[in-house]
Formats: sequence, structure tokens, C-alpha cells
Amino acid sequence: MRLALVGLPGSGKSTVGRQLARRLSLPFTDSDHAIERLIGCSIREFFEREGETAFRDIEQSTIADLVQRDACVLATGGGAVLRAANREALRDACKVVYLHSTPEEVFRRLRHDSARPLLQVKDPLERLRALHAERDPLYRETAHFVIETGRPSVPTLVNMIIMQLELAGIAPPRP
Repeated sequence: MRLALVGLPGSGKSTVGRQLARRLSLPFTDSDHAIERLIGCSIREFFEREGETAFRDIEQSTIADLVQRDACVLATGGGAVLRAANREALRDACKVVYLHSTPEEVFRRLRHDSARPLLQVKDPLERLRALHAERDPLYRETAHFVIETGRPSVPTLVNMIIMQLELAGIAPPRP
């Protein structure tokens, strides 16, 4: 089974993905971490030095590679769905789960996170609202399942995803 998680930056893809992989006894991969290993620097540095197009090219080839690997749980970067090739590769090769968070929920979780370039703007909440408006239709187009993140704990979100996979006959029912 190959699962991919999509959603806004800060929606919980990496955190939920790690625990989901553990519960399903699958390896976990974070596409952003794979890209950073490949380029030898942070995505932020690469983005500033080479620009978004160069980054999206590397992201596209990395996702194309990752979705062809064995069973795993893959957390994608928040902007991975911006390219049609990524949406198609993810949807065709994986069962895609959209961790839907409102901009307000993401802001509440990340408002003190100074490491995220996304939030280092004059009005981070407005930035999140704009990203949500642009990307929500793309996440929905890509996803097989939509999970509302709201305020549940990470273990609760993992249980919600597993339950959806069981109901769809993708994961065997737990004893």
C-alpha cells in the first residue's frame, strides 16, 4: 500500500504521516526531506538562490521517483499539488489523503514557528487564506479521502485515516 498525504503547510502531514506509517508498519518518507538531501541545503535556501521554478522541477522529479517505490507513507510538500504532473502521479500511484485544515487552524498551530518562511510575512493569516483558496481545489482533485483535521489529536487523526482505509477495503480491518 502506498499512501500520500497532501495539505497546507502545517496541516500535520509529516507528524501524522510518521505515526500512520508506524501503525501500518510501513516506511515513512517526507518529500521535502528527500529534496533537501538531494540538493544539499534547505529548501528555503534553494528557493531564495534558484527560484520557485527550479525548486518545482526538482520536486516533480522527486515525487515521480518516490511514488514508484515500494509501499510507504509519503508526506508531500504543501505546494506539491501546484503541478498537474504531481497531482496525476500521486493520484495514480497512491491512495491520497488530504488533511484539510482551515487557514485559522494552521495559523493557531504555527503562529510561533519562526522556521517557516511561509509565515515570515506581514500578515501570515492572510497568506494562509490565499494559499488555501488557491490550493484547496487542487488538494481535493488529487485526494481519494479528505480528513478534517480540526482539533483532534494526532492519534485520533491516524485512527480516522485507518478507519477510512478499512472502510474502502484498502487496509485490512484491525482485529
